[in-house]
Amino acid sequence: MRVVGFIGPSGTGKSHRSVWVARERDIECIIDDGILIKGARIIAGTSAKKEKTKIASIKRALFTDDAHANEMKRAFEIYKPESVLVLGTSDGMVDAIVKRLGLPEVSERIYIQDVATEFEIKQALATRREQGKHVIPVPTFEIKKDFSGYFLDPLQVFRRKGKGRFQLVGEKSVVRPTFSYMGNYTISDYAIYQIVEHVTSKIEGVSRISRFRAENHIDGIYIEMDLILIYGYLIRPLLKEVQQKVAEEVERLTALNIQRLDVTAKGLVVDQKRIPSAL
Repeated sequence: MRVVGFIGPSGTGKSHRSVWVARERDIECIIDDGILIKGARIIAGTSAKKEKTKIASIKRALFTDDAHANEMKRAFEIYKPESVLVLGTSDGMVDAIVKRLGLPEVSERIYIQDVATEFEIKQALATRREQGKHVIPVPTFEIKKDFSGYFLDPLQVFRRKGKGRFQLVGEKSVVRPTFSYMGNYTISDYAIYQIVEHVTSKIEGVSRISRFRAENHIDGIYIEMDLILIYGYLIRPLLKEVQQKVAEEVERLTALNIQRLDVTAKGLVVDQKRIPSAL
């Protein structure tokens, strides 16, 4: 296996450029902050950006946990990649990761100064310092299940092909981890309820919400709600429409994953103004 190190201080833009570096050098996999990435998928590991403190994040990135390191080793046995790009803040960190995971010695080292200008590095550092934004080199839909409740932004990466021409290299996600900024944020159940109420009020066939409950879990949010429907509408298709539209809007506005959304038709009302004309 060919092992390549990609080295640069924290916040200088390594993750941002890792997809491009891997593509240019025909490298199959990327190890970045505790996760193993193949193509546009996370195939093993847990992101260090999920940790609540900087120290815990560093430990996660160095695979100090045996279960975490063993998961990565099993993934290498299963997928058998021919090459891997290992990201680190120093030569020592890259060597420590390689040793911890039982990989061959690093055959090539690439430094952030080799692929980014001084201005680009300063710009990346300013973004990290002022906004606490971190990049994960996979599409947002791929990390959504692991980053429920985090601020997520999709980011497309292009490579210059010629004058005025660019080629799409890949997609990445921008997150703002807990350890990267002061304070916490909370989205109350009532705020979620208001979003749901607004969505359902615009769906024909729904009279009102009679009961609503939301529970936050590590993997996402669980919602239960009872609806009073208007007599004359097909109940099953109506409930499916409610599920779909509520899930889309809550996830769009809050970045929370809806792991379960139970909708119950609890009653019917006759509304002469809103009964379907076919009746």
